Amino acid sequence: MDAAQRREHILQILRESGGPVSASAIAARVHVSRQIVVGDVALLRASGAEIQATPRGYLLKGTEDTEGRQLYTIACCHDRENLAEEMYVVVDNGGALLDVIVEHPVYGQIVGELHIFSRYDVNLFVEKLEKNHASPLCNLTENIHLHTLACRTEEDYQRILEELDKKGFLLRR
Repeated sequence: MDAAQRREHILQILRESGGPVSASAIAARVHVSRQIVVGDVALLRASGAEIQATPRGYLLKGTEDTEGRQLYTIACCHDRENLAEEMYVVVDNGGALLDVIVEHPVYGQIVGELHIFSRYDVNLFVEKLEKNHASPLCNLTENIHLHTLACRTEEDYQRILEELDKKGFLLRR
């Protein structure tokens, strides 16, 4: 298969996935290196494909299970030690963390795609941070950050807010 066919195949894989797919998994399916897939995804994005990079892999916009959910934005503040606990509160109470947003004084708004729907996803994210010796985005802004949440019901959202507030994670100023 030539490069154009391979990129079309990558798009097909992402359309059919229903969730994030790692570059390594895509590479195995199209019989090229992971780095070739990374380059192909960059070219696909440049040509207009709405491919998001999440901690669990690439995701074609609109293919993950947010159908029927309401979106909410919350402001939080906590240190790195409480990062997993904040995420557990959201997923344990019926929500999903779609992203993290920080306001950088030079770059403006920086968005990190998360797409975290379960404790398993939280654990993978935290492991990846540790494995790569990476800092969470909130370290850029004295731990202040926003999240876009997807919740099935208003009750789920209110329960999440209540639990985050009890733990002191909601930003109150």
